Amino acid sequence: MNRGFSFCARGAALCLASSMIFAALFPHTARARDKAQAGTSRLAAIEVTGSSRFRSEQIAAATGLRAGADVTTDDLQKTANDLAQLGPFSKVEYRYASTDAGVRVEYQVTDAPEVPVWFDNFPWFTDEELNAAIKNSIPLFDGAAPEHGTLLDAMSSALGALLSTRGVNARVSHALVTAAVTGQQVQQFHVEDTSVKIAAIEFGDALARSERGIQMRLSDLVGQPFSRTAIELFEFEQVRPVYLSHGFLRVRFGAPSARMSGGSVTVAAPVDPGPNFTWSGVTWKGNSAIGVLELGTLVPFREGDPADGTKIEGVWETVRKAYMRLGYLDISLNPTPQFDEAAHRAGYSVSVTEGPQYHMGKLVLTGLSIDGERRIRAAWKIPPGAVFDAGVYDEFLENGVKQAFAGFPFHYEKIGRFLQQDPKTATVDVLLDFQ
Repeated sequence: MNRGFSFCARGAALCLASSMIFAALFPHTARARDKAQAGTSRLAAIEVTGSSRFRSEQIAAATGLRAGADVTTDDLQKTANDLAQLGPFSKVEYRYASTDAGVRVEYQVTDAPEVPVWFDNFPWFTDEELNAAIKNSIPLFDGAAPEHGTLLDAMSSALGALLSTRGVNARVSHALVTAAVTGQQVQQFHVEDTSVKIAAIEFGDALARSERGIQMRLSDLVGQPFSRTAIELFEFEQVRPVYLSHGFLRVRFGAPSARMSGGSVTVAAPVDPGPNFTWSGVTWKGNSAIGVLELGTLVPFREGDPADGTKIEGVWETVRKAYMRLGYLDISLNPTPQFDEAAHRAGYSVSVTEGPQYHMGKLVLTGLSIDGERRIRAAWKIPPGAVFDAGVYDEFLENGVKQAFAGFPFHYEKIGRFLQQDPKTATVDVLLDFQ
């Protein structure tokens, strides 16, 4: 016999409103339910719906509720609140029904965003061992992590317990950070106050081992605390440009691994250089202000030249500056590489979005005396209505201002600068604040 059915969300006000509506519609069953609420009831069953990441029984196990146990409505509400604070779920509601067998409860959840897990400085263990330790301790761990919530503290505790098996007693912190290499948000776990330092870096490719510039910068890592974040940033900023400059446009770096020796580690840093590419040309589409022939003069490569990746990046920057000198301040380039793996040739297809051509609007000056403003306006080179040349603007800030104040007793620490663009009128106002 069904003795009552109620729907409750996290908020107490919504629970109360639901109860009042139910009592008005079904007064006899509502009174029976209220009587049961005064004490405890046997939990007949628990079910969780709405998640695409976790099975019902996984989430049910995480609630701590067990079929056959005595529960109160406060227990059901507290479980809903705990689930909501856990992190993997952005919304938690529940409903329950009182039957002859006891109370049947259903929690309805909505999955929250998840991010990858990043282990920064755990040289004693592999990622597989770290993931396994968390999984063995936390049923609701599937290899990813929530952006926030109490589950993260539980993950840190599980990692701390694993560290203690190696005699390492340290606190494990967690933080949502942006990965320096990929730009992707990750949940980083970090061992606080560890004394493990890097003794040596062993690169897995001859070029990285022999290139003088890389070797000279190794002191940035060697002798410093072990950190995979620092190692991967070094690879991206110091090692990758060397490979690009040699035409290894598809160089890949494997996950660094640590070999413990006493209180320090030797780091193995795998490097897969990939093919050594030569230049096969570039095609342009979407351009009209600058023709294909003129764009070709900005590309310092002939077919068959080494495909120097650093120079290739410089080409796109040169093209952007050429457009901005013509007033196209919103210029956007989308270079798509086209690799011929068999022939080791690399070309690019570049999609150009030019946007409006801006003309000079107003010159707005603040922080100057009357004489100082007169000098700056006299030195300004772009008249109202003329095409806005970003090169002239940059040159003015670099040298023109100094020349305007030559012999004039005026001192400023810095210049606040802002270009106020109006795409509708294709004009740009220049705002300069002398401080």
